[in-house]
Amino acid sequence: MNSSGIQVIRPIKRALISVSDKDGLIPFARFLVSQDVEILSTGGTQSHLEQHDIPVIGVDEYTGFSEIMGGRVKTLHPKIHGGILSRRDLDREEMERCMISEIDLVVVNLYPFKKTVDNPDCTFEDAIENIDIGGPAMLRSAAKNHQYVTVVTDSSDYEKVMSEMRGNTGQTSENLRRNLAAKVFSHTSRYDQAITDYLTHDSTQPSSLFPPVLRPHYTLKQTLRYGENPHQQAGFYVDPDHSVPGVSTAQLVQGKKLSYNNIADADAAIECVLQFNEAPACVIVKHANPCGVAVARSIHDAYERAYQTDPESAFGGIIAFNCELDRDTASTIVDRQFVEVIVAPHVTSDAVEILETKPSIRILQLGNLDNADRLDQQMDMKKVIGGLLVQTPDIQLFDKFECVTERSPTEHESQDLLFAWKVAKFVKSNAIVYAANHTTLGVGAGQMSRVNSARIAGIKAEQSGLDIHGAVMSSDAFFPFRDGIDNAARSGIRAIIQPGGSVRDNEVIEAANEHNIAMILTGIRHFRH
Repeated sequence: MNSSGIQVIRPIKRALISVSDKDGLIPFARFLVSQDVEILSTGGTQSHLEQHDIPVIGVDEYTGFSEIMGGRVKTLHPKIHGGILSRRDLDREEMERCMISEIDLVVVNLYPFKKTVDNPDCTFEDAIENIDIGGPAMLRSAAKNHQYVTVVTDSSDYEKVMSEMRGNTGQTSENLRRNLAAKVFSHTSRYDQAITDYLTHDSTQPSSLFPPVLRPHYTLKQTLRYGENPHQQAGFYVDPDHSVPGVSTAQLVQGKKLSYNNIADADAAIECVLQFNEAPACVIVKHANPCGVAVARSIHDAYERAYQTDPESAFGGIIAFNCELDRDTASTIVDRQFVEVIVAPHVTSDAVEILETKPSIRILQLGNLDNADRLDQQMDMKKVIGGLLVQTPDIQLFDKFECVTERSPTEHESQDLLFAWKVAKFVKSNAIVYAANHTTLGVGAGQMSRVNSARIAGIKAEQSGLDIHGAVMSSDAFFPFRDGIDNAARSGIRAIIQPGGSVRDNEVIEAANEHNIAMILTGIRHFRH
């Protein structure tokens, strides 16, 4: 914007194009040619353009200097960077003396470093050769000089440039140039961080999981109506390189945009339901805690059983499935309860027809779950005042599966113990889960006392008319005293799974033996705060 506050538009007469991602390039280049824009290019991009009969001048022809060192040096030349960085008013005389022409548009995306190093067959030499030098230099030069130069590093921005050139006789606005420049510095920052992460990572050293400097990079996907409460402002940022099934990549099939709490609860529900891949599963979440979970022979039965755990809490909750949502299940949900969000890998067209009768219901479609196991590679992060806590994800279910009591669990009880243990991992601590037949009967969450969590789980079961006599119980951490076991026995619990590790483990085991309760120790704690 000039001193009079008027937007300055700048013509594009010469472009430099050098891209590894060729998506959308040919239509864009043809448009530039139609606008009488001269195109400079290098290597593979030049060949690609020439194969499509697009006139192009090689950078080596333009500079009079051939590529050297196997292509390592080709654009690092005064005629390139002078043409990009020149101040059109101040540097004209020097440009004429050095025979440098103005470059008005720079279209560059970088060697795919992250994709290269993610390949398990990538060698160190491969990684080093995929560190782009000329690309970031040109991008940064163009972004710095955005007063005169338009810079594009993302093919999704081609249309924006074409639209402005159509509407401004081949010129672009200052607003667009500034926005694209900001995008460049964000992009090169992410690129540099990927290189830093690679060079500082040593799989033989656990400490290398945590680089000396951590710079998370996320892109704003959605400005939210408000945050956790109406007086808080909020936005939803996503990792642009993330492709694992989750709320950040899911397709919104129906309903208005997700709220802050919708996103948080949907994430909790998805994480939990993806633990179960042996059969159709349903997880109902309220305020980030599972209030009902079931695994059954059909998706409809899984929903029915999960709902029966706690119909009161299920009202206004989030429902997540690990398999396709069908018409019958959708119809049952709509007829029975108010629900904020339904999540499933896929939703049948006739299920959508049913759900359309309740347009307030948000439907999220996750897509294929084949790479869901890559969730195990995602670091957990939690903000604290002035800092960030980072940890590896809680993916290890147990260190052991050891029966420490006189009575061993039956095969059926063992299966229920495993189910209850998986659920407990996603319940806020202190966590107690009662379960039978792969179905939760009562969930006690987020209490300062483990005994109170157990009481709440029992109350929930009683309110829902569910009998916990003969059921199993899981606890996310050890029992510090035997009173937890005594209370479980009075409720009719027949088997317990817990980490162990208390100084009073012997007393706890003795209590279980007195009540003829089978007890499994896992050696792994699953706190969730």
